[in-house]
Amino acid sequence: MFDNNKQILGWVMYDWANSAYVTTVVVALLPPYFAAAIAPEGITIGSQTFTPTSIWGFMVSFSAFFVFICAPVLGAISDFSAAKKKFMMACCYGGSLATVLLFFSRSGDILWTMVLFIIAQIGFVAANIFYDAFLPQITSEDKIDWVSGQGFAFGYVGGGLQLALSLGLVAGHEWVGISTEQAVRIAIAMAGLWWGGFSLITFAYLKEEPPLESLPEEYRHLPPWLAYTKVGITRTVVTLRKVGRFQHLLRFLIAYLLYNNGIQTVVAMATIYGKEEINLSNTQLMLTLLFIQFVSVFGAIGFGKLAEKVTAKKALMISLLGWSVVVIYAYFLTTAIEYFIMGAVVGIVQGGSQALSRSFYGAMIPIHASAEFYGFYSVFNKGSSILGPLSFSLIGLFTGSNRVAILSVIVFFVTGLVLLYLVDVEKAKEAKNSPMFGGGG
Repeated sequence: MFDNNKQILGWVMYDWANSAYVTTVVVALLPPYFAAAIAPEGITIGSQTFTPTSIWGFMVSFSAFFVFICAPVLGAISDFSAAKKKFMMACCYGGSLATVLLFFSRSGDILWTMVLFIIAQIGFVAANIFYDAFLPQITSEDKIDWVSGQGFAFGYVGGGLQLALSLGLVAGHEWVGISTEQAVRIAIAMAGLWWGGFSLITFAYLKEEPPLESLPEEYRHLPPWLAYTKVGITRTVVTLRKVGRFQHLLRFLIAYLLYNNGIQTVVAMATIYGKEEINLSNTQLMLTLLFIQFVSVFGAIGFGKLAEKVTAKKALMISLLGWSVVVIYAYFLTTAIEYFIMGAVVGIVQGGSQALSRSFYGAMIPIHASAEFYGFYSVFNKGSSILGPLSFSLIGLFTGSNRVAILSVIVFFVTGLVLLYLVDVEKAKEAKNSPMFGGGG
């Protein structure tokens, strides 16, 4: 049912829930804790020593690559079996459990930490495939930008509140009689509990329509898991062929792959960049990240309003110009105040670019196959979590300068902006009603 308040509340609350993992674990606490306590000397393999920064980038890339491979098939299976909610629950609680178990990561536990982080990251990004796929099914096209923006706004507030609690615990660790390391580990576990706990609201309110199709006759003799997997692979191949024949939808996906490489790299590497390159204290880093979270609320809502006035495409292009300014500025900054100013700009453009990308794509795909198409969206989304952090890690490793690495990210924003400019939105929207999209394959 379109624009049902309970459905929308349940949907946006998942952003509130899982943003605690991103802000506290992925961005704020685990990267500096990994660099300072778990693997301060890095890892030496043969004659090559991998720094904590490069190891972190490789872990983010590997997690994204795993989902990159599985996302389209999982999306197609969940559309066909009407199991988006079940898949989302499994990924959510698998990821939140792994996050809680990170509490047991101590100095020197490199492999244990890497395995748990990769599991948590896979759960996070995979659950978002099915979460995003609900968007065009719960709201009408004229409200999709607004609802998407509301989701990100809830996420920034929820993630920011949980981060504030975590920072309070870390800052006041002596008052409660624990060490800084213990405070960090407890805060990470709290983020996992926040993610899993608030998701209960989502799964209580978010409803899914029954499947419109039954298994083809030739698959009914197979075990259910194998039958649905075969159907998922078949539908994925068919959808890939369809997407390839609709140039504007494909052009947007390629543009998104490029510019989101830049976004994901800045988000994933910002804290460890500030720690290693600018020598910022944990307090300075955490306060900046907390500030970014709350500025992003206004970025998501503000860019949603801007999209109503100048179109989503133009608003999205403006946000990418803002991201280009961010990486140029990051190359030159040397002080905590400059880092804080950069955080303000990141907060504004982050909220706008993420919310508008999701809704912009949702307006161009057929509703009946939303998870299938958001599976491809996730491929490009998580594909953009592979090349960006990987290139950052490699450039930093071989040039010996993280500043050169961060400046190189501008290539992703500029090329993505050019391709986005070439997307004809109206033709893309017309194409989704083509008979080729009918029935999802």
